[in-house]
Amino acid sequence: MESMMFAIKVEVGNLRAETLAFNGQKTMYGGKHIAKGDTIFVFASENEGGPGLVASGLVTSAKAITKKRGVARQTPRVSITIRRTALAKLRLGRSELKRFCDWNDDRPETELNFKFYRQATNKIVGISDKAAAFLRGFF
Repeated sequence: MESMMFAIKVEVGNLRAETLAFNGQKTMYGGKHIAKGDTIFVFASENEGGPGLVASGLVTSAKAITKKRGVARQTPRVSITIRRTALAKLRLGRSELKRFCDWNDDRPETELNFKFYRQATNKIVGISDKAAAFLRGFF
């Protein structure tokens, strides 16, 4: 099976770390399907003082968090570890993406703005091949 592409917006402690681990992350837009071997783009959340896109990498482990019994609506959560493969050379964050808000224009910038910033919570999201190709241009 071909690997999917993902992106994560999260608080990143060390922007230059070669290995990144994130526990119990919220998933949306197919993010719960993340698996070992998948490519991921890492956005250091501006909500926690990060600059936006900081790295790309490969998922070295992914483990779904068991849902709590008796709670009706729960967002699937996953713990992942990433081996960084590249550091971003160009800036891409909320300020660069916020003008892309015509939700039906089929642009990769709009997809990223919609998935990450329309609802400001940190999360892992599945992204289209078009969005992944766009993000590769920042490395």
